[in-house]
Amino acid sequence: MEEFVRDISLPEIKEKVLVDKPVSMENCQRLKKTTNARICVGRAGERFKTETLLKFRADHAIAMDTVWSYVDEKIVDRLGFYKIQTMVKDKEEYIRRPDLGRIFAPETMQAIKKDCIQQPDVQIIAADGLSAYAINANLEDIYSIMLDGFVEKGYSVGTPIFVKYSRVATMDKISEALGAKVTIQFIGERPGLATGESMSVYMAYEASSQKPESQRTVVSNIYKDGIPPVEAGAQIVYLTEVLMREKKSGVELKI
Repeated sequence: MEEFVRDISLPEIKEKVLVDKPVSMENCQRLKKTTNARICVGRAGERFKTETLLKFRADHAIAMDTVWSYVDEKIVDRLGFYKIQTMVKDKEEYIRRPDLGRIFAPETMQAIKKDCIQQPDVQIIAADGLSAYAINANLEDIYSIMLDGFVEKGYSVGTPIFVKYSRVATMDKISEALGAKVTIQFIGERPGLATGESMSVYMAYEASSQKPESQRTVVSNIYKDGIPPVEAGAQIVYLTEVLMREKKSGVELKI
């Protein structure tokens, strides 16, 4: 049978111990299961081994692809999200001008106020951020679990909104426009060298652009090999209940 070279980008490749004659192979394997860091990879003289270097370059390529990726809008359409865009014109400008990814054109703000539910208990936002892959991979599972939880708690849920070319601060503008009590934003995390699918959720009670960044409560590392989206959805429903009860979020919230 013809043999093929293993795909160096596969996650399980990182489990391989490349140290020559380690004192304890068992300890090396146990350590590697606890972290995505490049440990127990060994050396070839003063340099990385070829397999380690190729894995690093493959992971870096995934991170680069992730930054330039786009959300599959069929997903947000299927879930009924209202779609808007920041002042950013294209992906290149999004990378170069973070400030434009935090604001909307006046006509966009007027449309939000006209078309979306006012004064909801919970306002949900999906934002592409620096990893559209994260939204594609996690949005459907986490969104359905959260909706079920909010219905059970008796919370009114606003019109779900998808923001293209978005930074975190767009949640403040939307919250102010709609008068939401708790605003929840899904956003793709800045990719590292471990995965391009990790998503964060930012939450704030009465989110406002007049408040500091510390107003936000964050759940991060949401993806299949971190916090599974179904589990994260249940956690966010619980945190929403806490925010509603305490009427605060971020560093002011003591859980």
